[in-house]
Amino acid sequence: MAQRFKFTLSRKDSRIFQLVNFFTSLFPLTAQGSITLLVTASALSVFGYGSLDLVVFALSICALAIVLFCLFCSIITGIIIQRRIQKILTGASSNLSAINIEAGYPNETGFSLPSLGFFPLVKLSWEIETPDEIKTQLRWERDGTKVEEIIPERRFLTESITRVFSVSDVLGFSHYNWRQTQSITAKALPKIDAANRIPLLRSLTAEDGIPNPSGNPEGDRMEIRPYAPGDSVRDIMWKVYARNRQLNVRLPEKSVFHSKRTVAYLLSGEYDEAAAAAARVAIESHAFGDDWAFAADGTETPCTNVESALNAVAKSRSLGNPYNYGLDNFLRLAAGQSKAHCIVFAATEPAPWNEALKKTIAQFPGQFSLVLATDGFRDEAKSLWWQQLLWRETEPDRLKKSSGSMQELRHRLIDLGQLVESAVVIDRRSGQSFDKNLRRT
Repeated sequence: MAQRFKFTLSRKDSRIFQLVNFFTSLFPLTAQGSITLLVTASALSVFGYGSLDLVVFALSICALAIVLFCLFCSIITGIIIQRRIQKILTGASSNLSAINIEAGYPNETGFSLPSLGFFPLVKLSWEIETPDEIKTQLRWERDGTKVEEIIPERRFLTESITRVFSVSDVLGFSHYNWRQTQSITAKALPKIDAANRIPLLRSLTAEDGIPNPSGNPEGDRMEIRPYAPGDSVRDIMWKVYARNRQLNVRLPEKSVFHSKRTVAYLLSGEYDEAAAAAARVAIESHAFGDDWAFAADGTETPCTNVESALNAVAKSRSLGNPYNYGLDNFLRLAAGQSKAHCIVFAATEPAPWNEALKKTIAQFPGQFSLVLATDGFRDEAKSLWWQQLLWRETEPDRLKKSSGSMQELRHRLIDLGQLVESAVVIDRRSGQSFDKNLRRT
């Protein structure tokens, strides 16, 4: 089956359309109302007064009266409802402490509005404008109350929510729009999807050298010393005892041990939702061990508990200007000059921090592990131009762009994989994980 495509606008173009929509929202008449007003005024001027057609004159006057009535009805009702909503939002902010939701699923925010009741011929609707990329659904209760449900596409952490309310007439001729900001803490965590398990992330730290990195973490049995009370009988060298009648034991060398402290960092980007989900799974499943520190872009201090680390994951998606690269500052605070092992979570797509990460790996004395996350691997086949014109894409643009091709991922692993101790690729949609050679683990 042929893929479906559609033309997309750049971010600059979308901002232009946002400004256009903002100024058009200030105009009280909708497109339908403006066309009706222009057609009615033209018919009244040409036929009503020009040709003295009484039928057209009467119909035009009635149409103008209906449009003006709808206009005043929407504006007056909107002003009254605006004041009522302001009181409701003030009370809701004091009663509701915080909103904790998850991206990708319907969530109730606790905000609802009673039935308009005595306001006829008008309807009320609203949607959340900030944070962005949130689908707002209004559910009707039996008593006529409208309950707000939202489906966020991406994670966020904010101290306020901005809604755009609209009161319009039932005929669709006019509308009254306004923005209302509610001061409340709202946090949306990234959707885990099928990535409910993550490979072992505890690091190995060398104590006095690694003679055989491919061996077991506890080292080979190469240390020989005389038997002491408390040693296991299994470790006694019985063949040596049979020759010289001396009890010696062979114990594992202490070359490599599991590090007691793990530091991890999440690099943010435009398509980093899968990487944030992988970091969330690692935090909630306690994959870092007992002593760990975590941070992300936008976090000033390292996090050492689950709650603060999840807040850092949610905050790592900037709602304004992009965050600066903060891995160097995090390593100075969390690890200092010690040879700690750092686990870096990042998206598979190239990002502006790519060169900065290479410099950090070269300068920092410790070791690094890389966890790359994606939302599947898209087909590299390109469709013909006439297919792009005839079919529209059904899959969301962001989901498609957050999934990379195998060829791009191989180039990225070659670029960064040779600089780190280990690299893991996690597919959030299927839950599968791959090593640096893209072999399934």
